[in-house]
Amino acid sequence: MNKNRKWYTIIAFSALLLIIYVGYFFTDLGRGLETMGENDSQLVDSGRNAETENSQTERTNKLPIPPLLEDKNPEEGKAEFDLNVQYGKKEFIDGQETTTLGYNGDYLGPVIKVDKGDDVKINVDNRLDEPTTVHWHGLEVPGEMDGGPHQVVDPNTSWQPHFTIDQPAATLWYHPHLLHKTGEQVYKGLAGLFYIEDEQSKELDIPKEHGVNDIPLVIQDRRFSENGEMPYDLNMRDVMNGFLGDTVLVNGAIAPELDVKNEVIRLRLLNGSNARSYDFNFSDRSAFHQIASDGGFLEKSIEMNELSLAPAERAEILVDLSEYRVGDEIVLRDGNHEVMKINIAEESTDSSGIPESLVDIVEYDREEVVNTRRFVMSGMGPMVAINDKQMNMDRIDEYLNLNELEEWIISNDSAGMGMMGETPHPFHVHGVQFQVIERNGGEPPLNEQGWKDTVMVESGEEVRILAKFKQKGLFMYHCHILEHEDAGMMGQFLVE
Repeated sequence: MNKNRKWYTIIAFSALLLIIYVGYFFTDLGRGLETMGENDSQLVDSGRNAETENSQTERTNKLPIPPLLEDKNPEEGKAEFDLNVQYGKKEFIDGQETTTLGYNGDYLGPVIKVDKGDDVKINVDNRLDEPTTVHWHGLEVPGEMDGGPHQVVDPNTSWQPHFTIDQPAATLWYHPHLLHKTGEQVYKGLAGLFYIEDEQSKELDIPKEHGVNDIPLVIQDRRFSENGEMPYDLNMRDVMNGFLGDTVLVNGAIAPELDVKNEVIRLRLLNGSNARSYDFNFSDRSAFHQIASDGGFLEKSIEMNELSLAPAERAEILVDLSEYRVGDEIVLRDGNHEVMKINIAEESTDSSGIPESLVDIVEYDREEVVNTRRFVMSGMGPMVAINDKQMNMDRIDEYLNLNELEEWIISNDSAGMGMMGETPHPFHVHGVQFQVIERNGGEPPLNEQGWKDTVMVESGEEVRILAKFKQKGLFMYHCHILEHEDAGMMGQFLVE
């Protein structure tokens, strides 16, 4: 009887999905279904929208570099920053003004840079006419400072989170986390990078000159209308699989160019897209070295020719350009699509190489695990769920004890239907950096063996992580395809 009931449930669920699928299909017909196929898997070649091809090639399109945000507190060991959430206007396409959101500017935000041990205060001023939050993605801070959906900043009000930095050097980021509105607010421009430095990072012989040889790269995909606007107008595929654009932006620019010397450069990559994953490589298939993942440096640099990043994942890579001559160029690509051109514009006298050893990472001992939990991601579109539950702000899904080592088993039972394909889910946990110990029963790839806060789980996959929660409070776990998160693919846990 139980087996029959299970099959009845599966059949009923599939039928419901089919009804939703057909409903969205006919809705999209009325809105212009011709965009569906274009946005699913194809980016316009060279990272350009067809409308912008001519305007972008007629002029030099330099990569914008997000500025470092000024620290207002001169006292050593303390830092204070002002962060304004505001409306903006920006020309992504020459002569066409786009309505945007930004932090302290028209689009995206400045880099917040702090040291391990700093007492940090951030004055968040919401100048929008709608609520927002600011989540410190990757930071280990108390729950009330995390900036999740409970820490709402209403219009024309401010929020002053304060916390002490107690984790290794890393490239983190910040973005909104408003319930049911995260996808839209991030899409319109609210995102920025957050750097932590420590004694080890300062001693490493790696590029450190911001915007010169240490380059932040926020990668996003967008769709532009005929008049240059960037509406967050979801079609059926967007609702089902997450938003997929046809034009790639790097730091808010379409197909930009970066001028560098022929030396080792450091690229800090953030996949800031709502749903798209990237497979980064260089046009000449030259090798590079990954030195850091989400939560900090790896133990050793890893030579590779291609790097995959799911939404919210970060990676730092070193690219040795010493064999190139002035006038040479290489292209950073996603698969075969141009993302950014790198021009060798100047001769360098620097002879630094690629360090092999980076930092020591103390591995968690699996024998010390106190509790094991399972998280099963399933469903599609508005039916996405974790452990058959959708987000409820009034329900705590898991209770954890402070400083206890836990093993989380994360699996993806989502399977596509017909033309929809399979559904991957990047799983993000707030307030912690974890260690991936198994992927599908085997050892994880080398570049997943550092500190992580987001891990991609493809359909049918199972990933095991070890995590120790060092901060008290209420936190989220969720799929970082933002349209899935907004649809309820999220739960919350209390650390006491």
